[in-house]
Amino acid sequence: MTIEAISPMMCAVGKTSIPATEGILIEAKYPDVCILTAYDTEKGVRREINARVENEGIYSIPAQKFMQTLKVMEGDEVTLEVDDKMIACISSGKSSHKMNAMSGEDFPSIPRLKTEKGFSIGQGILKKMLSKVSFAMGTNDQRAVLNGSFFRVTENTLHLVSCDTFKLARCTVETPVEDKRDEMDGEMSFSFIVPVKTVNELQRLLSDGEEEDVRIHLSRKFIVFEIDDIVFFSRLVDGEYIDYDRILMRNHRIFAEIDKGAFIAALERAALVTEERIAGSVRSHVKLVFSNGIMKVMATSAAGSTYDEIEIDHEGDDLTIAFNNRFLIDTVRACETKRVKVSMSSPISSINVEPVEPDEGAEDIFMLLPVRIKE
Repeated sequence: MTIEAISPMMCAVGKTSIPATEGILIEAKYPDVCILTAYDTEKGVRREINARVENEGIYSIPAQKFMQTLKVMEGDEVTLEVDDKMIACISSGKSSHKMNAMSGEDFPSIPRLKTEKGFSIGQGILKKMLSKVSFAMGTNDQRAVLNGSFFRVTENTLHLVSCDTFKLARCTVETPVEDKRDEMDGEMSFSFIVPVKTVNELQRLLSDGEEEDVRIHLSRKFIVFEIDDIVFFSRLVDGEYIDYDRILMRNHRIFAEIDKGAFIAALERAALVTEERIAGSVRSHVKLVFSNGIMKVMATSAAGSTYDEIEIDHEGDDLTIAFNNRFLIDTVRACETKRVKVSMSSPISSINVEPVEPDEGAEDIFMLLPVRIKE
């Protein structure tokens, strides 16, 4: 048993009213199988590893202490023993360490990990899509459905949306989706909301390779991801997602095409001012001025000021508008093209940011609300 085997489990170790959730459930099955499970009652990880099993058993071991012990152990092989007094002994070479264990019966029941509903999709495709929308997820929004990402999956399309109080990301890609339903009655179509913490952990577990698939199972309350030898499962967010298409403005009258690299660089320089923490002062915003084929990027605070000019392709009236700088950086960075298109109407109306010449079969649009400024 190694650190590499335990590390993916740690994301599902929690501090709850159930002490057993702070541990890893270890099921030893003769002669050579060891099943590891971590579950904080919201999300969990389960994986099967090879081991030499002398006596079968099922126990819960404190996860953090177990991980720390494995880190300092020397030797190629680690042995775990649990005696009748629920004392776990971890040994390697001439070193050993003891800690308390718990009966496996105290571990919370995990949901059913195989269902009749499911599909498969490329890991790299899903990871790329999540990276585009995850920045726009709510975290502690009073509307629970916004604290995660909305999925809509059909036979050849993956559609993801995230939205919070200030920003929205909507991305669609045409990609093969393999139907894994036991009963294929009618066209495949799934819609569900994955919680924010699950999305963040899922991005870490997925690989970049498009040739490797992730198999996904769905039930009414849970979703299960089979990623290589890891089974990652989570509760879904219950509720109806917002009508996001209604939120997006479609009748803008001011447009600018901007080099993405130059835009990000100017905003990062502005961040030296806007993200400076000074006692007693409010964090400043970044101001954009569109005029005569030039975009001015300005920020001023008690920490100093910054100024940049970028040549742009500009259509429509002149406009001065301001944003939370970090939100704007994340929004622009989500566009995976060399140039971005910014569509605007007024200093108080939301803007749309879109990639110029996106990949074939991809349709991405990002919305951001401005902050009010005094002219």
